[in-house]
Amino acid sequence: MSINGDPDVVDGIEYWTTQPASNDGVLGGYGSGSLPRIDSLGSRLFLLDLYPDLSTVQSARRSLTSSNPPTRTRALDVGAGIGRVTADVLLYLVSDVVLLEPVDPFVQEALARARSSTISADLSRGHSSWPGIADQTKSIGAGFDVIWCQWCLGHLNDRDLVAFFRRSHNALRDKAGKSLIVVKENICWDREDGTGESIFDEQDSSLTRSDLAWKDIFKQAGLKLVREKVQEGLPEGLYVVKMWVFFILMSYFCFQRR
Repeated sequence: MSINGDPDVVDGIEYWTTQPASNDGVLGGYGSGSLPRIDSLGSRLFLLDLYPDLSTVQSARRSLTSSNPPTRTRALDVGAGIGRVTADVLLYLVSDVVLLEPVDPFVQEALARARSSTISADLSRGHSSWPGIADQTKSIGAGFDVIWCQWCLGHLNDRDLVAFFRRSHNALRDKAGKSLIVVKENICWDREDGTGESIFDEQDSSLTRSDLAWKDIFKQAGLKLVREKVQEGLPEGLYVVKMWVFFILMSYFCFQRR
């Protein structure tokens, strides 16, 4: 493992194509333990806390007189892998899910999981290219209430990652309201001098960024950080996993268009 390096998307896809389309395959051997359940529960609670109207259970956050969202809610699962997030998080909370995943065997497994789920969405499709959401909107559509990105954005270099976030704006339903972008990724430690760090993994051609490195990317992309939370309860010896959620700063994009 080297500190310096720049990820290559093609190299990353080639690596993941060699991995089994299973929990163990995508989770580095941790798929049969507690990690999948803890990860999914943490994600679901995080999203519900942000968007309580998605809950199907009445609570203090969603009153007895509150109704479900008036329109069908849609989510985009970016780097969907074998569909863990789709099947174990999103299908419980939204009406429709679109999967964006470049590894063909993973797409097939993800669709199979979604279709066999006891909680099923009316829309679940696979796409073989990412991260060019702006280039893919004609095929995947727009109007997403949630864009969920987990354990995949490390395969983009800083320049492409900033472009990805900027383009994601076009795929949101409510560009100045409730629509959210959620990022859930591993983080390494910041440098001792208080600046961000990025560690390159030659095996799968990815970057593990520190919290400050991620926040620098978010700032460049014009994202407004709404909330951040560390995923608790994961097995020892793994990177810290953090969740961030954003609105898009409309003033930033208006300025960019001038």
